[in-house]
Amino acid sequence: MKKEGAFNRAEMDMFIRRTIFFLVLFCGSLCVGYVLMEWIYTVTGNPPELISHLLTAIIGLALMPLAGYAWAWIRGGERKDRRFIFNKQRTELLEAMSRISKGDFNVSVKMEVEQGPYQEVVDSVNTMARELGSVEKMRQDFISNVSHEIQSPLASINGYASLLKNKSVNQEQIVLYADIIETESKRLSKLSGNLLRLSALESDYTSMEKKAYRLDRQLENILLMLEPQWAEKQIQLDVSMPVTTIIGNEDLLSQVWINLLHNAIKFTPEEGTIGVTLDCHQDEVVCTITDNGVGISPEDQLHIFERFFKADKARTRSQGGNGLGLSLVQKIVKMHGGQVTAKSELGQGSEFVVSLLLITEKS
Repeated sequence: MKKEGAFNRAEMDMFIRRTIFFLVLFCGSLCVGYVLMEWIYTVTGNPPELISHLLTAIIGLALMPLAGYAWAWIRGGERKDRRFIFNKQRTELLEAMSRISKGDFNVSVKMEVEQGPYQEVVDSVNTMARELGSVEKMRQDFISNVSHEIQSPLASINGYASLLKNKSVNQEQIVLYADIIETESKRLSKLSGNLLRLSALESDYTSMEKKAYRLDRQLENILLMLEPQWAEKQIQLDVSMPVTTIIGNEDLLSQVWINLLHNAIKFTPEEGTIGVTLDCHQDEVVCTITDNGVGISPEDQLHIFERFFKADKARTRSQGGNGLGLSLVQKIVKMHGGQVTAKSELGQGSEFVVSLLLITEKS
């Protein structure tokens, strides 16, 4: 019933518009005929007669249908052109959607008429194509990087395993080759573990269990766990960690500190210095980890949190890195509503700052 009422109102509006149009056209035709006859009589000098005015008005009135048809033809042509354009636009949109569904994201639909009925749809399709294209490129890069990272240790394992079959290899060489195979196997295992962690973090945001715990104690335990590594290089620690309680997933955040401290130890020279400080503000805690190692160039700092990115590929590869550690760090910190930033200068060392929510006494 409501739709029928709306339809009747639409018909009534159309009828009123058409009636007004024809009335205006009728009056205009009468006026044109009258004025025309008046002008003729003024030029010829003959006095106008009522019958002549009426005849001229009737002639003008007879022209009214022609004027109406001309106007309808003009408007009809415009509507036909617009229908043609809109049908063409709809066809282009359907073709674009079909290409996107088949995996072709190099799509850009152009509007024939600005602010047409398909404007929002065209903008949405173009935006979707760009975003899907970006995701596809990331997927291809990810597969390429994983393949490359796997291929290198596999080639080493295969090569040294073949050498072990050689009967002329002495005991010292056997031990050396076996150590290399073991190291490369650990690289593969670490890569696999990091990939699994990233995959789990990507797919399971909501199931992360958080609890209150002492962050200072966690950092102390991790420093003790890594003591063989920093003690071997005679690295000095500069630690300032007041009692600090936060809410978070203890296991995941443990991975953050292990990765950051492991990198600091790895890139700090012998007898260098690593600093670990906790600063508590009103509603957040800031953990700063510094070193006086090799540093990172300004160009590389723009990409250090990207997957598989390595600032110094030769050095990182020789030390067993796979370019996933900092990507994991950023992912975990973001899951906790925090942020991680890096500042560094070549030859001067690096500084990584992690900000997390803090539990106060009022909390």
